[in-house]
Amino acid sequence: MMMKYPMSLAQVSMGLLALLFLCCSRDPMAQARQGGIPDTLTTDRRAVAAEMRSVLDTDLVRWYPLSIDTVYGGYFSDIDYRWRLAGMQNKMIVTQARHVWTSSIAAMFYPNGNSYRAVAAHGAAFLRNTMWDHEAGGFYDLVTREGTPIKEGDVIIKRAYGNAFAIYGLAAYAKATGDKQALQLAQDAFRWLDKASHDPVNGGYFQFLSREGVPLTDGYRGIPPKDQNSTIHLLESFTALYEVWPDPVVRERLSSLLHIIRDTIVSDQGYMRLFFRKDWTPVSYRNSPEAERRSHFELDHISPGHDVETAYLMLEASQALELRNDTTTLRVAKKMVDFAIRNGWEKDPGGIYDGCAVSGEDQHVSAVRDTKEWWEQVEGFNAFLLMADLFPADSAHYYEKFCTQWDYCKKYVIDREHGGWYHGGVDKEPWSTRSPKSGIWKCNYHTSRALINCIRKLSGSSG
Repeated sequence: MMMKYPMSLAQVSMGLLALLFLCCSRDPMAQARQGGIPDTLTTDRRAVAAEMRSVLDTDLVRWYPLSIDTVYGGYFSDIDYRWRLAGMQNKMIVTQARHVWTSSIAAMFYPNGNSYRAVAAHGAAFLRNTMWDHEAGGFYDLVTREGTPIKEGDVIIKRAYGNAFAIYGLAAYAKATGDKQALQLAQDAFRWLDKASHDPVNGGYFQFLSREGVPLTDGYRGIPPKDQNSTIHLLESFTALYEVWPDPVVRERLSSLLHIIRDTIVSDQGYMRLFFRKDWTPVSYRNSPEAERRSHFELDHISPGHDVETAYLMLEASQALELRNDTTTLRVAKKMVDFAIRNGWEKDPGGIYDGCAVSGEDQHVSAVRDTKEWWEQVEGFNAFLLMADLFPADSAHYYEKFCTQWDYCKKYVIDREHGGWYHGGVDKEPWSTRSPKSGIWKCNYHTSRALINCIRKLSGSSG
């Protein structure tokens, strides 16, 4: 059954044409070079907001309509460092849904957001008509450009992580447009996921599912069945869904996830453990021989970027639940940001590390992967500004760290020549100047969210 939207196809086409005209009339490269952002450290709130607004405006014009696949639907995945389409263009539910979310948020952020509503409608239609499994329910994880589901070996595996982002994007689109059928799809996805993936015994959700929605309760291909990454994004998606659909089951699940993250996944020291057995026993190799610890790094390390991101997501969930005087969540969120600053953030020139590890009886924390991916950097300045506004007199001096972190991004992560964001900070990975601007794991969701959040906080306005 085809999904219908308040906008007709003609209106969507007109919106895309209008956006195309906007892009042709504004050269993003020229804007970046001429209007640009200064190399110097900026600390004035309104000046920083203006810099961020310039970057956001330029970024979105780069992405749309270039990434819109007008032939097969959805969005292109593979874009090279010069903003040229290049690659297989397989489409993953995470990236497709993130584009729907971003364009929906942009539609609500800009005073005249009709062009971005058209972009979001285009993606929402692809989620409904192609990514949704009309036979078994739930969203496919990965399809070809044309929309054929891609098997893993000889089976189709679905993931709670991907379905969470589909709910997230659709909920934002429903909020931006009032589209009841988009909301209905988000509700259907929640019900399917809750039936298939929710663990009624230990709480939380199993990450891996069969096509038919049978949970793989012991994990998949050596990966444990539960993890922090899917859990925090389920929290994020249920927060967005609850805002447009205050259903009691959604509220119960959202509240439960908040407590699981805050009280179980976050360690006493303030960092999140990564993987868990089905009873929430952490997977740990810290007491194993060094060779074994190294070989299992992906299953057991500290991700400071996820820690600062989750501090924000927990407070967002607490607010959505209208938890009055939730000092416990606030205290844990602050502890997570403080831990990341002490152990996973480089004071000079700035930047959040990709990975740290705990070793020894004294639980010494060291940076074992000191590269700095783009998404961690924007989650960093988003969290630092949040803490600065919540704790303006704190000895951590969060606002100074926010300014340093934004300055780091200006110098090492934002592509001043071609526009957009490098995959990694070029202070550590100079080859990132030739890294793709887009892939199935890289689009504009982290950057757009952080920039919009910070612009609003810094300028004291909603747009």
